[in-house]
Amino acid sequence: MIKISIFKRLLTVYKIIGQTFGTWISPIITGFLLLILRIVVFIGSIFDYIFYSKIRNGQIKNPIIIVGNPRSGTTFLHHYLTSHKLGTGSQLWQMLYPTVVLQKIIRPFLPFLEKISPTRHHSTDAHKTSLQSVETDDASILFRYLDGFFLYGFLLSWNKNNLFDWVDPKKRDTSSRDFDWLESMWLRVLVSNNQNQIIGKLFSISANMPKFLHRFPNAKILYMVRDPLSVIPSGLSLVTGVLDKKFGFWSLEKEKRDRFIKRLYGALIELLKRFHSDWTSGKIDKNKVMIVHFDRMMGDFDGLMNDIIDFIEIEPSEDFKNDIKITAEKQRNFKSKHKYDLSKFGLTEQQIKDDCQIIYDTFLNANDKN
Repeated sequence: MIKISIFKRLLTVYKIIGQTFGTWISPIITGFLLLILRIVVFIGSIFDYIFYSKIRNGQIKNPIIIVGNPRSGTTFLHHYLTSHKLGTGSQLWQMLYPTVVLQKIIRPFLPFLEKISPTRHHSTDAHKTSLQSVETDDASILFRYLDGFFLYGFLLSWNKNNLFDWVDPKKRDTSSRDFDWLESMWLRVLVSNNQNQIIGKLFSISANMPKFLHRFPNAKILYMVRDPLSVIPSGLSLVTGVLDKKFGFWSLEKEKRDRFIKRLYGALIELLKRFHSDWTSGKIDKNKVMIVHFDRMMGDFDGLMNDIIDFIEIEPSEDFKNDIKITAEKQRNFKSKHKYDLSKFGLTEQQIKDDCQIIYDTFLNANDKN
C-alpha cells in the first residue's frame, strides 16, 4: 500500500504550480493562510466537541448520497432534493470552515467572503457555484487533507509522471480516514443547519462503493448515469474552464495541455469503469443503490421522482408533489446551450464509445431496450 505524507503532497503541488503556471510566490502565501485556517478549525472543533453532544456521540444515520461523474446530473438532483428540505447538504463555506462555532462567527461575513472567494474563478457557464452553494463533499477531502480526486483532477494530473496511484483506492486506500472525516463534517452540518437528514454528493466513491456502503450500511445511493458522449467532454470543459480563468489554460504549452487532458480523461473513464466493475460483479448491494438515468430526469421527471421518493422512503408534502409536476414540465422543455468540440480535447466520438462500451452495454443500451 502506497503511503504519501502531506508534506510530500504539499511539495509536489508546489512544484507543479510553479513549473506549470510559473507561479512560485502566491502558493506560499496561500499555504500559510491555509495553515492558519487549520489551526483555527482545530480550536473550533475542540469547542464543538465540548458544547455539542450530537457531535461527540452522534452517528450519521440513513444518509442519502448522490453519486456519479461530474456533469452527469448530480448537481441538479442534489440541489432539488435539498431545496425542498428533504435533507440538508454541505455548503462550500461549511467545508472550508467545518466547525459549528466557527460557522456561527463567520456567517455574518459571508457576503464579503463571496467577493474574495476562489469560486469567482469557477466556470459559471458549466456549473454555477458560490461559497453558499450546496456542493460536492469531495471538496472537503481536499480542504482537510490536500488529497483525493479533486487534487488529482486539478493539479496532480499536470505532473510529468502519472500520479493516479496516489488517489487510487486499489493502490492507496484512504477510505477509513476519509469516511470518518465525512461523518464528522456531516454531523457538524446537521447541527449548524438544524437538520436531521444529510443529503451528500460524492463522485469519488464511484471507485470505492463497496467500502462506503460497509462504513454507512444504511445509506441510500442515487447513482447518476448519462451518455459518456455528454459527460466526458462536459467534465473536461468544467475543469479546464476553471483552470483557464485562473491560469490561462488554453494559452499554456500544447504538450502540457495534452498531457493534462489525457490524464483527466483517463480518470473520468476509470471512475465509470470502477463502479461498473463493482456493480456487475455483485460487490454492491443493489437494494441500496438506485440507478438514475439523466435522460429520464429530463423527459420523465415526475415518474422518476416518484420512484426516488419510494426508494428513499419519505412522505412528500402536497407542495412538493405540485412542484414536481411544474419541474417536470420545465425539464421536458429544457434545451441545453452547451456544445462541446471534441477535437478541442483531442478526442473523437468513436474513441469515447470504444472506451465506454461496457457502460453503454450495461446501463444505457440495455435501458433503451426495456
